[in-house]
Amino acid sequence: MRQFSFRRLISVLAVGLSVTAVAIDGVSAKTASQYIADGFDYPVGKPDASGYYKARGYYPNGHLGEDWNGKGGGNTDQGDPIYAIGHGVVVYSDDFKAGWGNVVIIRHAYREKNGQIAYIDSLYGHLNARLVREGARVARGEKIGTMGRGPHNMYYAHLHFEIRKNLAVGMYRSDYKRDYSVYHSPTHFIEKYRRLRPEYRRVSIPVDTFRQSNPNLLTMEKVAAPAVAKGVAGQPAESRPDVPAVVEEVIRTQTDAQPSNTEEKRGIWNRMMGFLGQRRTVKD
Repeated sequence: MRQFSFRRLISVLAVGLSVTAVAIDGVSAKTASQYIADGFDYPVGKPDASGYYKARGYYPNGHLGEDWNGKGGGNTDQGDPIYAIGHGVVVYSDDFKAGWGNVVIIRHAYREKNGQIAYIDSLYGHLNARLVREGARVARGEKIGTMGRGPHNMYYAHLHFEIRKNLAVGMYRSDYKRDYSVYHSPTHFIEKYRRLRPEYRRVSIPVDTFRQSNPNLLTMEKVAAPAVAKGVAGQPAESRPDVPAVVEEVIRTQTDAQPSNTEEKRGIWNRMMGFLGQRRTVKD
């Protein structure tokens, strides 16, 4: 009887952990179970961005997120903790190289004012360290990484932070519109959904909705940055950034420079293996 109960428990757990297939922007996806968000906080100086300021804001067809800095200026904020803005599932955690470096993307489910459940992706870029793996469930305010300077320390330390409506974007922004149809203004979204009614229940969150491979093998030279502003403590939210204005252009240029055909997108390793396979066939 005890053995039967144990097997029954295992089967129940298996059902509870199973995933289902859905479609996001034409891409077949699976779902993972996680608590619906009870609100959203800022990714630095939790929960209210205390000690930090927004160096650059979001604007369509330009800067698609926000850059956050510590009020100490320069690289005094390097290594500072970065937090998940809400309950969610990590759908990307990797070093994308190019102009990005270490990136974490978390997917969140939340309830709109009309009662419908909606989803967003929050992106945390240029991290010095990533502290979560893909597939991990994270809680609101959980430390997920530390503030960095991008690949090869090419920028002054800052957090590049985005919130996306479209769950298919991932690390390939050039394939999608660069406006409000795809992105939220992060601060506006957080303030609008700062506090939501706690529901204490899990919902299904789509995962695997974008390409996980990284064919971008380009290397980057260090970007010439402007002089660091002094005495930035108490700077207004929209003041001159301590990060170079060319950051977004670097990212766009490098990300757009992806191989254009399917053969090239296979990456160096797959191409080499294919070449060796052809050599073996000829020799045989």
